[in-house]
Amino acid sequence: MQSSTRIEVPARLTVLVTLARLLEQLERTPGAIHPEQYRSVVSHLVRELESVEHDETLRKLLDVFPAASQLYENLNYASAGLCRSPLDASLNAERAARSVLDRARHLPSG
Repeated sequence: MQSSTRIEVPARLTVLVTLARLLEQLERTPGAIHPEQYRSVVSHLVRELESVEHDETLRKLLDVFPAASQLYENLNYASAGLCRSPLDASLNAERAARSVLDRARHLPSG
């Protein structure tokens, strides 16, 4: 059974929600998606994310749309790190990256 989340969306976020839904659909589409279509949706969503107020309503919307949430996190990585990722997942990713880098340092150069 699929659960649904209902969020009252203010008019100022209508475009953002529409684009976030579209991105989720593209992410889940089996088969090939035209790259320009994907790029267009992402670039429009980036502009929306950069122009809206970063408040509790936005955080709730990002909880509903994982692809938009990941895009938001990537846009804000320089100033906020993995601000929307669970801490355990972030730490595990960092440890795995360090392990790979350590192993790479010890490989013979050829």
